[in-house]
Amino acid sequence: MQNFSADPEFDGDPTIETEQEIDEEGEPTGDEEVVTPEEEPEDEGPEPLPPDEPDGPRRKFYVDGGQVEIAAHLVYELDPDGNQLRVVQFTDYTADKVRTMYRNAAELRGEWADPEQRSEIIERLAERGIDFDHLAETANQPDADPLDLICHLAFNAPLRTRRERAQRLRTERQDFFDQFGPDARKILDELLDKYTEHGTAQFVIPDVLEVPPISAHGNVIEIAGRFGGVEQLRQAVIQLQTLLYAAA
Repeated sequence: MQNFSADPEFDGDPTIETEQEIDEEGEPTGDEEVVTPEEEPEDEGPEPLPPDEPDGPRRKFYVDGGQVEIAAHLVYELDPDGNQLRVVQFTDYTADKVRTMYRNAAELRGEWADPEQRSEIIERLAERGIDFDHLAETANQPDADPLDLICHLAFNAPLRTRRERAQRLRTERQDFFDQFGPDARKILDELLDKYTEHGTAQFVIPDVLEVPPISAHGNVIEIAGRFGGVEQLRQAVIQLQTLLYAAA
């Protein structure tokens, strides 16, 4: 079979092609057939990339004379008119805000050890869109103590887990536990276990006294009696937290 019009160098690509069978002597053996060539698809180029959008809805905060929108692991910093200034990682944003509040890690630790001042720090950070659960997830440090995590991000301080802090307190400050009776020591030890598992929210009195395993020691008044009274219990838990954060 011979194709008489398939040479593009002769007069370009044909719009219509014909085919006809011939014998060994070159004589046609059948009718000529018209063949329409298949059109090649046009090259449309690479597909456009999807827009760089956050994985979830943005949370908006008004702080430090401007605005920020926080979504997933990114923070969109805006001017007062809502114009985007820059996009930064959530961990970098956290570190920057902590450094505007404190000159160094020692200053931050000094306030964090006090439960009331710690609550104020947490509230001030929350006003800037910094949530510790979100921060731990973003930094991939679910077991880190919140204080150690923000000191690590802002001041490059050593990063410790809650378990490491609790164990260090038990090992280095046995004298603190020895001043209490067996039942009170057991309760303090269980408080540290709860902190290891869930964080500083477990030091909230009397809430934590009403859940297992601490609730097995009796009601709130009975538990306080093992420390000599409500005020002695409160002071013991405050001192526990102060010593927990005393070490850098």
